[in-house]
Amino acid sequence: MSRPLRWGLLGTARINRRLIPAMRAARRSIVAAVASRQPARAAAYAREWEIPVAHGSYDALLRDRGVDAVYLPLPNALHVEWTLRALDAGKHVLCEKPLALTPEDVERIEAVARAGARVVAEAFMYRHEPLIARIVALVGNGEVGPVTHMSAGFTYLQTRAPDVRLDPALGGGSLWDVGCYGVSVVRLIAGAEPTTALGCATMTATGVDESFSGLLQFPAGVVASVHSSFRTPYRTWLEIAGSRGVLIVPRPFRPEASDTIEIRRGEEVLRETIEGSPLLFVRQIDDFVCAALDGRRPAVALSDSRGNAAALAALYESARSRRAVTI
Repeated sequence: MSRPLRWGLLGTARINRRLIPAMRAARRSIVAAVASRQPARAAAYAREWEIPVAHGSYDALLRDRGVDAVYLPLPNALHVEWTLRALDAGKHVLCEKPLALTPEDVERIEAVARAGARVVAEAFMYRHEPLIARIVALVGNGEVGPVTHMSAGFTYLQTRAPDVRLDPALGGGSLWDVGCYGVSVVRLIAGAEPTTALGCATMTATGVDESFSGLLQFPAGVVASVHSSFRTPYRTWLEIAGSRGVLIVPRPFRPEASDTIEIRRGEEVLRETIEGSPLLFVRQIDDFVCAALDGRRPAVALSDSRGNAAALAALYESARSRRAVTI
């Protein structure tokens, strides 16, 4: 058995409290270090979470030879810069979504990762869960017939101010923050990249979208609607409609230990329960560890991340220009 992958946390973001237990529960994985721009904060965080090494700067963590891989939960606009810095330091990178705000930046990351034989993956946790695998299988088996339309969304009330999600300079906005999930899943189900995007945004006083609704047109006539918002209570959904019926998934992006989905065919309703993970994020970490240590292709490859970035950028461009955009 190979030695474990030694993780360094590039920052003390709230999401870490979900990732640290998963990193410790995963196979061949340990949390080795944490960094903060404030040395005292890094030290206190390391004590709280029993992390062996605390660094008072991000660069110091990247120089740490006891770190193999970096988990990067920084604000969206910093993802590309620090992913590239980590790659230059010889580290593998698991970066929170969105990996980049343009497809060109994903291509830059891919070129550097390939040259250095390092793994970079975008942290879409839901993609690793049994729920999504079952949805893909049901659609592939024709349970709803040929797909004609999909609808996906993720909303929650954003009440914290100030918050990085409301800052345009840091890549804020509901579409980048949670709308990226809907775009990701409809692309996955379609099995193809969209060709046309049409978007409509409601903006905040700070200049980011607080709500976004978009349409993506795929080959073979498939149309998907995606929605994100900071203005309505927490809700996630995925509906996949075809000639035979509709597949309804209440919690596609944050599965629970057990989830029930429905297939509706007229008056007929079929329900199926899918057993998930008792602790989320572990499968994502296991997938990354296998990619970094064994050379396996990660479940969310950089080609996938490029496609998502291209679709999101086209939706934003459509909202700005008030016209349909060809992708």
